[in-house]
Amino acid sequence: MEKMLTLEQLRKKSEQRLNGLHPVFKQVMEELIERCYARGVWVLITQGLRTYAEQDALYAQGRNGDKRPKVTKARGGYSNHNFGFAADFALLLRDGRTVSWDTLKDDDKNSLPDWSEVVEEAKRLGLEWGGDWRSFKDMPHLQMTFGLSTADFRAGKRPTQSQLNTILAKINSLKMEDEPMTAEEKAAFKALQKRVIALESANKLTKVPAWAEQACINAKAAGVLDTMNDGSYDFYRLVTLLDRTGVFTKGGVAL
Repeated sequence: MEKMLTLEQLRKKSEQRLNGLHPVFKQVMEELIERCYARGVWVLITQGLRTYAEQDALYAQGRNGDKRPKVTKARGGYSNHNFGFAADFALLLRDGRTVSWDTLKDDDKNSLPDWSEVVEEAKRLGLEWGGDWRSFKDMPHLQMTFGLSTADFRAGKRPTQSQLNTILAKINSLKMEDEPMTAEEKAAFKALQKRVIALESANKLTKVPAWAEQACINAKAAGVLDTMNDGSYDFYRLVTLLDRTGVFTKGGVAL
């Protein structure tokens, strides 16, 4: 049975797993949830910050006689999850309970895989997707490392404030793009459009100036112009200057 969750209800389902992430990365993931919700896709964060011990336990899966499939190639300290700059996601289906990792699922029935819609929004926010990796594709994985390696993180390096500010500015920019124009903004935009049209019309001359007629005739004969009409003053001036250099005549440089 389909259940309609509010954005706040959806956020709460991921709230605990977002705790411990770097504050800016956490804000990016919260923005991802919101942007996907606006598209009709419900995102659930399934993994966030991991301790080294938790990472080692995951690394052991599928190794040393464990018959389960391998889920990571990173030991503790070698995953961006260990430093609060990575998170894994899944889809929450419309019953509000079922979690799906089906990358082809179209639960919002818009003829686009929901997973692809999440990845699209993630990349708009500047996130790196594990599905793009060549050696070990990690389809639920998203991260933002700011050019730092896990060795850098282990050494105590972190993103600069300038890098963090750039991401925050990107979030604000996307929010502004998505906000509908107010009535005042629409009126100002229409006025600007009319002004541009008026300026374009004012620049066009209904008749070729007498001083440019022969130059236009020569340019048309040379196959450079299709028509001599509706040009601007600057256009006719340029044609005249080129003609005076002999460009449109047989003795000129162009023919």
